Amino acid sequence: MKFALKTIALLLVAALATSTATAANGPIWPFNKLGRKAKAKKEQQAQIEAAERQALVERMVADSIERLLAEKAKIEEVEPEEVGHEGAISDSSYWRDHFAAMSVHQRDSVVSQWYEKTAIDAFDNYYNEYICIDTTWAPAVENVLPDSIYEARLKAMVSPIHLPYNEVVRNYIVRYTSPTSGLMGRVLGLSQYYFPMIEQELINAGLPVELRALPIIESALQPTAKSRAAAVGMWQFVYATGKAYGLEINSFVDERCDPLQSTRAACKYLKDLYRTYGDWSLALAAYNCGPGNVNKAIARAGVRGSFWDIYNYLPRETRGYVPAFIAATYAYNYYNLHGIEVTTPPMPMATDTIMISRVMHLEQVASTINIPIETLRLINPQYRLDIIPATTKNYPLTLPVRDLSHYIINEDSIMAKDSLYLKEYLDPTKVEKKRIEENVARTITHVVKRGETLGGIARRYGVTTRQIMQWNNLANANKLRIGQRLRIQRRR
Repeated sequence: MKFALKTIALLLVAALATSTATAANGPIWPFNKLGRKAKAKKEQQAQIEAAERQALVERMVADSIERLLAEKAKIEEVEPEEVGHEGAISDSSYWRDHFAAMSVHQRDSVVSQWYEKTAIDAFDNYYNEYICIDTTWAPAVENVLPDSIYEARLKAMVSPIHLPYNEVVRNYIVRYTSPTSGLMGRVLGLSQYYFPMIEQELINAGLPVELRALPIIESALQPTAKSRAAAVGMWQFVYATGKAYGLEINSFVDERCDPLQSTRAACKYLKDLYRTYGDWSLALAAYNCGPGNVNKAIARAGVRGSFWDIYNYLPRETRGYVPAFIAATYAYNYYNLHGIEVTTPPMPMATDTIMISRVMHLEQVASTINIPIETLRLINPQYRLDIIPATTKNYPLTLPVRDLSHYIINEDSIMAKDSLYLKEYLDPTKVEKKRIEENVARTITHVVKRGETLGGIARRYGVTTRQIMQWNNLANANKLRIGQRLRIQRRR
């Protein structure tokens, strides 16, 4: 009996619980309507807030993307020069309207011009900041060490090249050892690749190893650097001097950009200059501005001593040249005492060369053994059109050591691609057309400004006054007018 009563009681409790749960969701429960409204309102409010947060995030992302695109466009935009020849890289409207319709070869040509322009601008900026320091510039006090420290460190570097210390040298040392500029960090990184070769060539030529700092102040160790005076390469040879010292310069090859060949030529030139003057400071000055200007400075000074004896009679840029050399030498030796961090060089550190006996495009190699074309260009900067013109003699191809065996194994496959990558150059008429296109692309227009002379314009572009007169049919070099347009043919 007790068991039956217990069972009935449990059944009643279960039934009551079930009816209560059902009522809560049904129309008979007194508070169900109010509860559902509150719950629905809360859910709706949560959805609104979530939508607002999502919209805010989307707006922030959109704004960030817009800013990034604007900054990228600003960086990549090609600013028009005052006047440019039709179709020049300086003409931004030409770039915008016609680039999409260009062939691949035409685009490469335009990009090549852009690289040349940026290389020139980068060189000019470097030269103005680190070689021709403004005489009104004064270093911040916190970046300057006591004179006694600089002087003692220079004396500790025993060298056949005299490294004196004075106020001019101090200002250059401060500029080169600034830990915030990043210049010496990049140079030190590149020096890991280039200096072993440069030092070996200097030793072979019997020259002071300290001359390794010369390409730092010439080009910041950039093998493709170009100046507005038409000097090219790590050692900054002009065309005439490069040819005089045996460098090959033509439409396909410019050995002024070849680190090894240009270093050997520079060693010969430096030996000749030292034989002439018997003083390294004068030899360095002559390397910068030419023996003629040094001789004129010696004549005006009335004394043949050292660079510092004729300092006031040298061109402005040359006055900063020897102090910059001393500063670069100091910075290379004591960079770790100035908090300068070495930047990793962009090229593979271990490289070797293979001699090529037939015409080859660098893309044949890049596409076969998977070496980035940018890497091949970086370690083979002398090939102007990415083509090794090995028809009558062999030419070197520099490769990362890790890819040498890979190249040798795949050499037949690489050579078999010549018809694919060289079809534009195997036809002599197309080669001549390409040469003409390059000559046209190197013609620019200069607008005469107040106070300019024909001689000054000629020096700016590395040409002669007579050439400008011939190109523009000028009868009198002294009759220029403001706003006059002059055609200048730039030699690459």
